[in-house]
Amino acid sequence: MHKTLHESIDFVRVLAEELVSITGVEIVVCPPFVALAAVHDVLRHTSLKVGAQNVHDATHGAFTGNISILMLRGLVDYVIVGHSEVRQYLGDTDETINRKIKAILANEMRPIIAVGESLAQNEAGHTDSFIEGQVRAALADIPAEAMANIVIAYEPIWAIGTGRSASGMQANAVIGGIRATLSALYGETIAASVRIQYGGSVKPGNMREFMEQPEIDGALVGGASLDAADFVALTRIAAEAKSTSAPGLSS
Repeated sequence: MHKTLHESIDFVRVLAEELVSITGVEIVVCPPFVALAAVHDVLRHTSLKVGAQNVHDATHGAFTGNISILMLRGLVDYVIVGHSEVRQYLGDTDETINRKIKAILANEMRPIIAVGESLAQNEAGHTDSFIEGQVRAALADIPAEAMANIVIAYEPIWAIGTGRSASGMQANAVIGGIRATLSALYGETIAASVRIQYGGSVKPGNMREFMEQPEIDGALVGGASLDAADFVALTRIAAEAKSTSAPGLSS
């Protein structure tokens, strides 16, 4: 919940100008709902993609204050679902998230599915089992052919906005576990092709550490994406570190 309409427009104009020469990464900007249409218009002739921060699982109805997937058609390429703050403050459950994913896919958009554990779960050694449960629940009844349009983001709750972050090796191990879960569900070939990002206090100072890990395909960035210079720096680091692959950078 940052940046007014005019601040959002000015911000993405700077990004479009600064990032035009960077190749090898897919960049997704996820502004507040009130800025989606304006940001889409600014970026429509650039390589930058637009995403929504959330969506309701119903297509329409008496859900005052919510945004349906039909309202996003033509405006966004991606939709974030399952972010810990949405789970915590707006009451999203694994079942709600699964319904949202199905709605997003049915309307030809791509979900970015956020998963992550609390500090207590991490310290108790429950990270892998908890995240496996989140992944399996999110992908319930999702067919194998849909996986090409799905992105997963590992965002440990204890590292979001706290200044703390997992080490590159820790994040890589957890993401390796996510890929193992995908392999059990869909086979190794599909699991290897799914883009899995890391998020949680990612900034220019530690971006390279994450991008150099073999299992990490990109970053879902929060606070550091609010500054244009930092955003550009993060993108350059991702492009340099993953020059032979196809990572993604979302904000």
